Amino acid sequence: MRQKRIGIIMHGVTGRMGMNQHLIRSVLAIRAQGGVALSDGSYLVPDPIIVGRNADKIEALAKAHGVERYTTDLDAALANPDDTIFFDAASTQMRPGLLRKAIDAGKHVYSEKPVSEKLEDAVAIAKHAKAKGVKNGIVHDKLDLPGLIKLKRLRDLGFFGKILSVKGEFGYWVFTGDDLPAQRPSWNYRAQDGGGMISDMLCHWRYVLDNVVAPVKSVSCLGFTHIDSRLDEAGERYKATADDAAYATFLLDGPDGEIVAHINSSWCTRVRRDDLVTFQIDGTHGSAVAGLHKCYSQHRVNTPKPVWNPDEPQQLDFFDDWEEVPDNTVFDNGFKVQWEQFLRHVAEDAPFSYTLEEGAKGVQLAQAGYESSEKRCWVDLEDLGI
Repeated sequence: MRQKRIGIIMHGVTGRMGMNQHLIRSVLAIRAQGGVALSDGSYLVPDPIIVGRNADKIEALAKAHGVERYTTDLDAALANPDDTIFFDAASTQMRPGLLRKAIDAGKHVYSEKPVSEKLEDAVAIAKHAKAKGVKNGIVHDKLDLPGLIKLKRLRDLGFFGKILSVKGEFGYWVFTGDDLPAQRPSWNYRAQDGGGMISDMLCHWRYVLDNVVAPVKSVSCLGFTHIDSRLDEAGERYKATADDAAYATFLLDGPDGEIVAHINSSWCTRVRRDDLVTFQIDGTHGSAVAGLHKCYSQHRVNTPKPVWNPDEPQQLDFFDDWEEVPDNTVFDNGFKVQWEQFLRHVAEDAPFSYTLEEGAKGVQLAQAGYESSEKRCWVDLEDLGI
């Protein structure tokens, strides 16, 4: 088996997401399987170098997972011509500067989302990557979840007929630290540190709606801080200044007319649904609801005919008339799938749609969400001109 090496500078992978999803379950998993198959019959094998500020943490991480190379010297890593990709999963506040530095060093760049806190920074970095001619990408991980793949498959096959509406429910109860320790970092709840539900999740909902349903053209959003005091990792009380819930309605530019979508996102809700996130599409011919892995559909021929009668207990079990959409294929880890796509894109110019321009669209929706929440108004999304 003929193999080719590709060097990847991995920055910010000591955190939970960067370590688990990107380093261990993607790059190292690709290396363990022998690489990514290329069109010429060879295999592209990633050779990562871990970069971080804490020497002890990155050394321990590297040794625990058999990574031979690690450093605290980002400039030296960027200066190495043998490493051609820079990946960032560190803080959003640092990201635009890091990506620009890597682009100026001639590296192809791949990044977690959001690409920046401010739209002008996101647009500028996307334009800079295009001007410098480097390949670039932003993680759109939810698109390769089995549930959403099945939901999109139904759309592509015309199952829904005319799509009328979409509703999404996302979130769960994040403990405040008063009873049990929080299962999310405290910075998520401080606006001054880049926290906030709108900034965190509306960039996700942009690419999910754009790709699975139809392009987003307008938003009306209400951000809210339900819990204003929490305990941090050291057990110290702090003021929660970021929005911990977002209630957003979107207008989508559907092929048969406007589609209404509404998504509730909350760290202050208790789950009584199929999954931590669910999306339901309703159409003239059928409906479907998807979680992370499973998807259930109900065609119009299987739709029950309930009659409103508040004087008697409901006799219908509304779950009975839904059918599970089969897998019909083997699904790999969504982060790993997109890493393989990006590596092929760098190595042989294979198609890759999730560019920094698409990342800027996510920041655009988040910024519009904050504007809408502040002004209590609808905000239209303009073309970014990238």
